[in-house]
Amino acid sequence: MDIKSLTEKMDSIVAQGAIVDAVKQFFAEDATTSDYNDLETTNKAQMVEKMEGFAEAIAKVNGITKYHTLFDGNVSASEFTFDFDMKDETKIYWHEIILRTWNDEGKVIREEYFKAN
Repeated sequence: MDIKSLTEKMDSIVAQGAIVDAVKQFFAEDATTSDYNDLETTNKAQMVEKMEGFAEAIAKVNGITKYHTLFDGNVSASEFTFDFDMKDETKIYWHEIILRTWNDEGKVIREEYFKAN
């Protein structure tokens, strides 16, 4: 398992705006997530549902930019900004670190989101 190449592939898909596809392709069935708003998912199906709902609420993607990625053992951390106009006319701008733990099969088993400034 090459964490670096798996992370680069997943980050490339995310940077193209295909967040749901990234979850479907790279998450283990029992993957969990948590974010800085205390929202959690406890399996891949919940995360797919959460991301599909989010993606459907986006009116316009103004930009998704990946900056840096770090690796240590089976953990990767990627820095992104996400800039969206939403269908409800709100705007979302996130600058975040996405921390992923990978299993031996090359799937994400834990993803955590940290707000950056």
